[in-house]
Amino acid sequence: MKEILERLELKRHDARMGGGQARIDAQHARGKLTARERIDLLLDEESFEEYDMFVEHRCTDFGMAETKYPGDGVVTGSGTINGRLVYVYSQDFTVFGGSLSATHAQKIIKVMDMAMKVGAPVIGLNDSGGARIQEGVAALGGYADVFQKNVLASGVVPQISMIMGPCAGGAVYSPAMTDFIFMVEDSSYMFVTGPDVVKTVTNEVVTQEELGGASTHTTKSGVADKSFENDVEALAQLRRFFDFLPLNNREKPPVRPTFDRPDRIEASLDSVVPSNANKPYDMHEVIEKVVDEGDFFELQPRHAGNIIIGLARMDGETVGIVANQPMVLAGCLDIDSSKKAARFVRFCDCFNIPIVTLVDVPGFLPGTAQEYGGIIKHGAKLLFAYGEATVPKITVITRKAYGGAYDVMASKHLRGDLNYAWPTAEIAVMGAKGAVEILYRKEKDDPEKIAARTKEYEDHFANPFVAAQRGFIDEVIMPHSTRRRIIRGLKKLANKHLENPWKKHDNIPL
Repeated sequence: MKEILERLELKRHDARMGGGQARIDAQHARGKLTARERIDLLLDEESFEEYDMFVEHRCTDFGMAETKYPGDGVVTGSGTINGRLVYVYSQDFTVFGGSLSATHAQKIIKVMDMAMKVGAPVIGLNDSGGARIQEGVAALGGYADVFQKNVLASGVVPQISMIMGPCAGGAVYSPAMTDFIFMVEDSSYMFVTGPDVVKTVTNEVVTQEELGGASTHTTKSGVADKSFENDVEALAQLRRFFDFLPLNNREKPPVRPTFDRPDRIEASLDSVVPSNANKPYDMHEVIEKVVDEGDFFELQPRHAGNIIIGLARMDGETVGIVANQPMVLAGCLDIDSSKKAARFVRFCDCFNIPIVTLVDVPGFLPGTAQEYGGIIKHGAKLLFAYGEATVPKITVITRKAYGGAYDVMASKHLRGDLNYAWPTAEIAVMGAKGAVEILYRKEKDDPEKIAARTKEYEDHFANPFVAAQRGFIDEVIMPHSTRRRIIRGLKKLANKHLENPWKKHDNIPL
């Protein structure tokens, strides 16, 4: 018996060493942690239970039969984050560069199946050179099997991808189908084809970082939701982010105790909106003064800055925040901001997270670039997302809500549950200047008449009361009471039940 136990421990030691000490040292030299070190930092201490530690590949071509490592380049299993169950896979770059083989894929599929069965999130720590070339189509088949599981798990359990090294070719599509993608600066990258292929095909000379680094995907493409300085910070922030999420689509998010009183009055909000309607203010200030303890986990902060999305808590309960940002493009909706917010709204609706919308939107961004880029279809994505959402929806109009953008931003007409407006709100088809130029174009050469007409229009529409008279605004509230009103509203809507008509699935305007 003792010999068997010793043999088991020896095999476990070999598996834990991955590709060997030299490759572990090389991983550390690049400023990266190993697959197992990442899991240890992500999960609660001693909570990790590993599956398939001794699995090996079955490839015999190209001399692979003589080169095998226990685990085959991915560490899989389950554990807890702050006591809540999660399934994890972490690719091991020290074994065949983390490349995916058929058995590697099967290990990932096993934890995804288990996660679906018991209703727990899946976190993938990606660090892979791509498909294992020696296995050919078997590796490609493994990728497709993982993709199919991503599709089936979508909207059932939260899926999070943390890119902590290379992720190229077919490997990028699994993270792309998960709910959130996070990256590590200077050590992770994602692209469909690498710099060498790009140079051959298009004659463009580009580095890996420029083509698919964290900076590129958090600013230009919007593929990644956030990036972090190093592995340690990334995993610590991932633990924090996980706390906002429910375990699956049948549960509500966890409630966390807070020292922040639900009836707290924030007097400074009464003066946050400038008297000059054309002067911007920072919507982050409004968000941080309304949510619990100013704790706001913003997503995609460096992409499409004209809209803000993220998770926060109100009286301990998770809420999704969507807010126009007057500091960027005056808060206009454009292609990128519409896509960014629409996907987030749909995520919140999938996982029973109430949506709080703060509105200051002068309309959709005009111009040929937007029209040629399909702003009509992309803007409709956000409209569609709000219209189909059945979770509690509370909207606060802080200043401008003009034109079709008023409708799109969780208006009463899209089944908004509680729609509030500050006294500074302006709800109209368009701004006073543009409206007067259309309505009184014959008087455009008379500045005095135009000025009078503009004031008349502003007196009538540059306030929330016309909309309130028609019931499109439930209440005009004082800014300082915004937190109290939202929390009261969320309590009222806690047992909201609303179902969409039966359908196989909708056909969102992609």
